[in-house]
Amino acid sequence: MPSVFETAPAASAIPITFATKATWEAISASLPEPSRQFARANGFAAKPGACLALPAASGEIAQVVFGLEDETAKFRDPFRPGQLPSLLPPGIYRFANVAPDRAHLAALAFALGCYRFGRYRKSEIPEARLVPPDGVDITEITGMAEAAALARDLINTPSNDMGPEELAQAAQTLANRFDANFSCVVGEDLTRQNFPLIHAVGMASPRAPRLIDFTWGDPSHPKVTLVGKGVCFDTGGLDLKPSSGMLIMKKDMGGAANVLALAQMVMEARLKVRLRVLIPAVENAVAGNAFRPLDIFTSRKGLTVEIGNTDAEGRLVLADALALADEEKPDLLIDLGTLTGAARVALGPDLPPFYTEDETLAEALSACAKQEHDPLWRLPLWPPYDSWLDSKVAHINNAPSGGFAGSITCALFLQRFVEAAKSWLHVDIYGWTPTAKPGRPEGGECQAARAIYRLLSNRYG
Repeated sequence: MPSVFETAPAASAIPITFATKATWEAISASLPEPSRQFARANGFAAKPGACLALPAASGEIAQVVFGLEDETAKFRDPFRPGQLPSLLPPGIYRFANVAPDRAHLAALAFALGCYRFGRYRKSEIPEARLVPPDGVDITEITGMAEAAALARDLINTPSNDMGPEELAQAAQTLANRFDANFSCVVGEDLTRQNFPLIHAVGMASPRAPRLIDFTWGDPSHPKVTLVGKGVCFDTGGLDLKPSSGMLIMKKDMGGAANVLALAQMVMEARLKVRLRVLIPAVENAVAGNAFRPLDIFTSRKGLTVEIGNTDAEGRLVLADALALADEEKPDLLIDLGTLTGAARVALGPDLPPFYTEDETLAEALSACAKQEHDPLWRLPLWPPYDSWLDSKVAHINNAPSGGFAGSITCALFLQRFVEAAKSWLHVDIYGWTPTAKPGRPEGGECQAARAIYRLLSNRYG
């Protein structure tokens, strides 16, 4: 992703003035008479997202006015400035009147709005550049925007070009960039090295399943381990999804993509952690050797797992990876995955639920999510529902019968594989923007990564 920021002197940049319906009259009154008449002739009334370039006497752009929601609006989109890169002519711009407490997010929104996915056809890259607002950490914002672009690119790439091997290559490229130690367990080696659930989910595909593993940082620093669900395509297995349910299943490795984005931010900022990244990368396919409903497998942890539904595969591959992560007793263990439709039914695509029993962690993460406008909502690890995972013939069933509390029971399933970690956080993300919004184009999305990065930065920066 090319840089969207310029180091040119602010005085030489074209000013962008933010206006609302409530402030437009005063702003208009301060304009030169020709500019005021031009705005009136064009019907500009500071409607949110409206953009008007006001000409100077020379014919060049004197300034730009851009509409925002009123302060009293029921919903004020903090990413509204993300529309600007698509609206502005080529040039170098600056924010003329952004409030200091909103400068960080306005600059980030502008950067996120410059993203284009152009792998398969030429995409017009915005040529508007921004002089960073005073007091904004442009290095951090650039890092966040580049990490978001990484997650979006990985998710947007269709599964024929983003299988387990290609996902592993992307992870290795990132690991090599920061001199991390990379390894990968592939195919039948998964059974030999005791990752039976990962192997079971991925064995029906001709594209071999694998467990991606890399570590970075000083071994004496606190251990932070990130686990991301890397199901590169999910047919549902023998419990086959309908065709409509497969349409965006290229995004089912969104947990892995967002873990890699988060890892990139952590390593770029050189946080004082010993970072470990684990990604079980598989394709849940249909073939004669596919795992079946009511099959039973012994997990890495030793728990026997009955398969209640082959379409609840993400929790299976995460279970083996979490068990491995838990063995070294990390200070903080975090997993991200596109796990359940139940989470979307409850909270929609924009608001991922998270789960933890660590009250301090929950409070801190909620504050970081609010600060970064990377929304998260805590749901409970509700103990009475744990019995719903019981199996008559195994230690645990991966998919309880009935449609209640699907996201909660998934979290409870994963919790069975975490014992030694000092603190554990599970986030059930969607990883996709179904309808384009300012700064967030339709397609793959970076969710939870910025909020968790802020949490880690506050703790280990």
